[in-house]
This record gives sequence, C-alpha cells and structure tokens, in this order.
Amino acid sequence: MAYPYADPRETRLLSKHFGEKDAIGIDGWIERGGYRALKKALGSMSPDEVTGVVKESGLRGRGGAGFPAGLKWSFMPKDDRPRYLVCNADESEPGTFKDREIMRWTPHQLLEGCIIAGYAIQAEHCYVYIRGEFVDIVRILNGAVGEAYERGYLGRDILGSGFDLELTVHLGAGAYIAGEETGLLNSLEGRRAEPRIKPPFPAQRGAFNMPTTVNNVETLASVAHIVMNGADWYRQWGTEKSPGTKLFSCCGHLQRPGNYEVSLDFNLRDLVYELCGGPPEGRALLAVIPGGSSVPIMKADEIDCDVSYEGIEAAGSMLGSGGLIAMDESTCMVRAVRKMVEFYAHESCGQCTNCREGTAWLAKILQRIERGAGREEDIPLLLDISANMAGRTICPLSDSAAVPVVSSIQKFEHEYLAHIRDGTCTAVR
Repeated sequence: MAYPYADPRETRLLSKHFGEKDAIGIDGWIERGGYRALKKALGSMSPDEVTGVVKESGLRGRGGAGFPAGLKWSFMPKDDRPRYLVCNADESEPGTFKDREIMRWTPHQLLEGCIIAGYAIQAEHCYVYIRGEFVDIVRILNGAVGEAYERGYLGRDILGSGFDLELTVHLGAGAYIAGEETGLLNSLEGRRAEPRIKPPFPAQRGAFNMPTTVNNVETLASVAHIVMNGADWYRQWGTEKSPGTKLFSCCGHLQRPGNYEVSLDFNLRDLVYELCGGPPEGRALLAVIPGGSSVPIMKADEIDCDVSYEGIEAAGSMLGSGGLIAMDESTCMVRAVRKMVEFYAHESCGQCTNCREGTAWLAKILQRIERGAGREEDIPLLLDISANMAGRTICPLSDSAAVPVVSSIQKFEHEYLAHIRDGTCTAVR
C-alpha cells in the first residue's frame, strides 16, 4: 500500500517518494532526479539569482512562523565574515511529525536544499540541528551526508564550482525550547537553550556571533524543486499569499491519521473528513487544532476554510507547523488543555518570569478545575494570567501555553462550568 494512504487529491511534491526504500540512498535519489537542481544552481545561476527565484516563488517558512524564505536569505549581510546556514530539524511541537519523515525517506532531498541554500547565502558551514530522540533518522541522515561527501556534493569545490560547504549533523538533547531559532543557536554553541533577545537577529549575529540563516526542514526540502522548475511552476499551487504545497501531520481522533501533502488552497474540512476519514465511526467531531498545540482551537463548524496561512487566520486560528490534531466528542476539553499547558510548563526554560510562573499557575488551576475543585472565578483568573503571558516574553513559548487556554474558554466555556458547578464532564463516553 502506498505511504501512508494513496489519495489522488494530494499534491505530492515533497512526499512523492515516501515509503520507497530505494529513495533513501544517493543512487536511488539521483535516479529520481536528485541533485539536478544543485548542478543547475552552481552551473548557471549566481547566489543572488537563486535567492531571487526562491523569493519570487513565495515560499514561506514551514516551521510555524511562515516568514518568506527568500526574503530571509536576503537579510544576510554582504561582508567578509563567515556565514552559517542552520537547518532546524528539532521537531518537537506536539502534533507535528512531518520533518522526520522527510529525513527518514528522502534525506538527500533535504541535503540538496541545504547545499543550494548555503550557496545562495554563501555559507561556509551548514549545521543540521536534529532532535536527539530521532535515533534511526540520525543514522539515515549521517549515512546520506557521507554519500554526499563521497560524490563531491559536499566539501571543497563542489562540482568544480569553486563553492565550498561543510555540513555537520548536530544532535539536540530533548529540549523543546531548542526548536526556537535563537535557543537552538545557543544550544549549538554548547550553552543552555535559552532564547536570545532580538535584535540583533541571527542574520546579523547568529551562530558563533556570525551571520546565520535558520530554516526548517520542510522549507529547505522545497528549495531544489523551486530552483529546478521555477517560481511560476511552484505558484501553480496554493494562493497568492500562500503558494505551494504543505505537509500536514494529522493525528488524534481520525480514521486515517498520517502525513498528507496538499496544495495550500485545499479545504481544511476536506482534509479532515475526506483524506483522513473523519472521526471514528459513531463519533462526532468536536474540535480541530490545525497547526500544532500552540495555535487557537477551532470548533468543528469553523473548519470550512482553505488551509492557507490567511485562510486559517481568517477562520480564527493559525497554520503554524501544520500539526493537525482532531478531537471528537469523547474529548474532555479541560483535560486536553491541561495536558498541553503541563507540557509547556515542563519545557519552559524559566528565563522569563511571565512564562516560568504563568505556565505553572495555569497548570495548577486547570488541574484543580479538572478534579472538580475549581471555582467560577478561576475562569477570569485563567484569562488574566494568559493576558499577562502573551507577547511579554523573549520567545513565543509563553504565548503557546496561553493560546489554547484562551481559545478553549472562548469556545468551550460550558465544559469548564460543568466541571466547576457540577463536578461533571461533558465528554461523551
């Protein structure tokens, strides 16, 4: 059976060869057209031209923020300091599992994108910062790096172009906060993964205090396709503001969970009900989190929108990392949000008071409400604490904890009140 399910409505660009074992090695990847884009970039394009075509394609960062990739590259200063490219492969957002599959099945797709991006920004070294728990994937990726060096795609004078690029796979140690780009850079340098105050931004002072660009795995994996086929080709999918395709990691109460790649003008409801099969038989859909646990919760009747950045934003949430979590009527929303908040409380680096104290207090209050010992004044208290957490810290982790609390109260306050007033839960058993 095709990986994970075959559906003609998908637009398989990055995931086309998922499940094909022969695509993992370099020979199999070359047979599938691999490294042709690199040869084109190094052979007939200047670094500025590569940056230009990626900018024209409208490719937006797939790690969550959605910032235009080509524009980000253009921020790199034109001086003689060493430059670095960092690939953020520290995929830890609850509900997200797409980047690991890119690395598992098509590691050379990522490496080719890294090399082209490195050429565009004239980096001398690329670091792939990968989540340490991805033990098997680290082995696969290291094997692919070795193959790329052997074939002359990495190292000195790549393909006789005069461009040099070294690449190191660096293992993280399980800290969620290392997924934030400046926390990642601190960790890469051997320090605590505490986010940095910006400015200066990484393009000015990043890894080792030198100009650095940080891109997500899915973003970099898209680069070779764009360089090979052009900006207009990429823009045939998606919308004007959100071109291309996107991988969605779909999990929770779904009949066919898994990774699905669709054009960014695809309907979110169709993704949930048609591709993923909807909730289990006999259950009604309660809510959907479309972009990982740090984005606002959507009620089941709010998901008739396209999956573009602007489409989901207009519907009241965010695309984020594309980690779709479906919850059916058997879900206790108070419990679900409590578990999310406990995760963020555990993963807070503790640097900012609002985050360190706020996440802990949210967790304690939600625990109290869930066990039936809550008070009605706990609801405005949760909202007040959340308001003092959002937008007031160095990085967005504090916001990530506050967002599901606020959106769940806005959409499902009756569930909180059932726990508080009656000591009961509205979840269907």
